[in-house]
Amino acid sequence: MSHSTAPSRSARPGSARRRRLLALATAAAVALGALGLAAAPAGADAAQRSSSADADAAQRSGPADAVQTGLNGLARPADAVQTSLDGLVRSGEFPGVLAAVRGRDGRTRDYTAGVGNLETGVKVPVNGRVRIGSNTKTFVAVVVLQLADEGRIDLDAPVEKYLPGLVRGNGNDGRRFTTRQMLQHTAGLANYTQYLPPFFEAQHTYFEPRELLDMGLAHKPVFAPGKSWQYSNTGYVLLGLLVQKVTGRPISEEVTNRIIKPLGLRDTYWPVVGEQTIRGAHPHGYSSKEPDGRTGKNDVDVTEMDPSWGWAAGQLVGTPRDVNRFLGALLDGRLLKPALLEQMKQTVEAPGFPDGWSYGLGLMKIKLSCGGHAWGHGGDIHGYETRNGVTEDGRSATVAVTALPLAEAGAERVNAALDTALCAQK
Repeated sequence: MSHSTAPSRSARPGSARRRRLLALATAAAVALGALGLAAAPAGADAAQRSSSADADAAQRSGPADAVQTGLNGLARPADAVQTSLDGLVRSGEFPGVLAAVRGRDGRTRDYTAGVGNLETGVKVPVNGRVRIGSNTKTFVAVVVLQLADEGRIDLDAPVEKYLPGLVRGNGNDGRRFTTRQMLQHTAGLANYTQYLPPFFEAQHTYFEPRELLDMGLAHKPVFAPGKSWQYSNTGYVLLGLLVQKVTGRPISEEVTNRIIKPLGLRDTYWPVVGEQTIRGAHPHGYSSKEPDGRTGKNDVDVTEMDPSWGWAAGQLVGTPRDVNRFLGALLDGRLLKPALLEQMKQTVEAPGFPDGWSYGLGLMKIKLSCGGHAWGHGGDIHGYETRNGVTEDGRSATVAVTALPLAEAGAERVNAALDTALCAQK
């Protein structure tokens, strides 16, 4: 979430493109990291290994290999996914990469490239846990929509109905925007991550959700509700508070009991208060030592941090396989009734996102180069960036890199790797 939490990021500080992407990733304007499309979990569990021999062969392939040797000793075309991941490492921006790719046949292949720890040189753990940043938003959105189905939330009622008097001042007014608008980033709320302290000053600081909300509400709305679109982590913090008010339980508990446990996402969790490490097998995450985190080299270990500044906008930890499983269950109708899932998939144009991408209710529609589209979200948080998608015909992929891109070209390469992973299964 790089003081951001959003799906894509742009090149150099000061460029209009970068500013739009920071809004999209909810970048924290030269601050923390990027919840970006991003957010958060496993203990003694060892990383899962693919049951397929092809996966092992893919992980051994060299970055520049044009062919690979099959089990029968005959040459075969190089695995396109492995080649793209090796390219990400070869670019010099990302110490490590891991991915899980599921084909229409239901078979999952795991991939890794690079190293999981720059100091020791240990390999990237297969299906290791990473901070998944703003992917947390999709989990939170599902909970909100489930509560709407239960008649406990009216998506089109003013937020004031559930949180009376909470949103006031500087032109902000909870009587003027709705839960649906917060889910879709059309409420106009200023993005609090743009006003967080620089990451290395606040890396180990605990933030209360109300502190985060107050940072956003200290600034005027960026537009009138419903009149435009801009990625806002503030809206998702407010959604977390709304869920807690309606249910009387922590948002972390609602996400866990309604999604994580029922789907058996054993490697996904919401870090508890004060928890700064990542449980279980995980690659280390890295950042640039430069103040803006966007120049220099990604070689500073930032694996340990207090992710509270992401909260309902980007605090979760998970694995590539778990993210795929979650998105697959969502699209299969196991989490929401058809009518609500269709509402979630009603998208609007999202300025600053890649061409052909649009935003629904906590869910992104992603255009694919091979035709059609995928549904996902993605997330950025210091040390990790994830991109993911699932198609209507059952293909799914999650790609995670262990640093945020230093420039727009790096972000585009990660997006391209996701596209390759999904299109290679077509």
